[in-house]
Amino acid sequence: MKKGQGAQKNEINRFDRYTFEAEDEDFEKVKTSFTEVFPKTIVNEVKSPDLRMEYSMNPYQGCEHGCSYCFARPTHEYWGFSAGLDFERKIMVKKNAPELLEKFFQKRNYVPKTIMLSGNTDCYQPAERQFEITRKILKVCLDYRHPISILSKNALVLRDLDLLKPMAEQNLVSVGLSIPTINEEIRRKMEPRTSSTYNKLKAIEILSENQIPTMAMVAPVIPGLTSDESLNILKTVSEAGAQTFGYSLIRLNDTVEPVFVNWINANFPDRAQKVLNLIRSMRGGKLGEKRYHERYKGEGNIAEMIHNTFALGRRKFFADKEMPKLSSENFTGTKTQQLRLF
Repeated sequence: MKKGQGAQKNEINRFDRYTFEAEDEDFEKVKTSFTEVFPKTIVNEVKSPDLRMEYSMNPYQGCEHGCSYCFARPTHEYWGFSAGLDFERKIMVKKNAPELLEKFFQKRNYVPKTIMLSGNTDCYQPAERQFEITRKILKVCLDYRHPISILSKNALVLRDLDLLKPMAEQNLVSVGLSIPTINEEIRRKMEPRTSSTYNKLKAIEILSENQIPTMAMVAPVIPGLTSDESLNILKTVSEAGAQTFGYSLIRLNDTVEPVFVNWINANFPDRAQKVLNLIRSMRGGKLGEKRYHERYKGEGNIAEMIHNTFALGRRKFFADKEMPKLSSENFTGTKTQQLRLF
């Protein structure tokens, strides 16, 4: 078992014709590296029919947090890297993201809609302490009065309270903290370089105290590992100040499957096969699911039990709560560009 990382090794890139497998000791010497990339656009239109977001934005490719189940891992293969250890150690940085966002806002026919910041990888992963790209993006959004929703596993979001507070006053921002478990021992293994459970809950509390709309994302729900915590998680985040929650069942598509299988065998050998079999029971005998809508619903008794548990949790702990709808009414668009000429 390799501590401090989700991937136990580099998985073979499914697009490579030739592969090189390094010895285990080589991986122990690998340090996290950062490479600047130069995308031409930063805002992605989300076309999936089962997702509510219409736009997403990711200032980083790859993620240091090291969650073995991360659905974004296979995207690293398109860059010629592995979805395994490379995903956690070779981070691509989009320093030009704030400038690209401003250009996007200045498009003549652009109709403002809420953008999800972290639709793929975490915008507040440890690299953000150094590069501050997310902070610069928030400044652009504040300047243009553009709504944005944030999802992160990192309490680093509190660093930017000075921007989030004026944005919230204009109904421009909401923040989601990903909390798949409140068992700190499990959290350290599941999310080896995320914020601690205590710090995530404290972040929800502080954000709520500052009138910043806050939610919890209980994802993924892993049967046989975290599924028994569901009601306790909802009670805890509600008491911390979360106004709503979301959740999703685990699915292990493409190269995520071997990363997760290796991880759970290394970290929870006593229950690994039980967990994998329970996942298969929700996924028609497989570990992954790509069909729209079905990928979030699952099937069978285990999936139904999980859905019923969260429905009960919503009635019990969130019956009188709701998130405000973000506003794009004051979006300045090209007006800001014109003002900057003077």
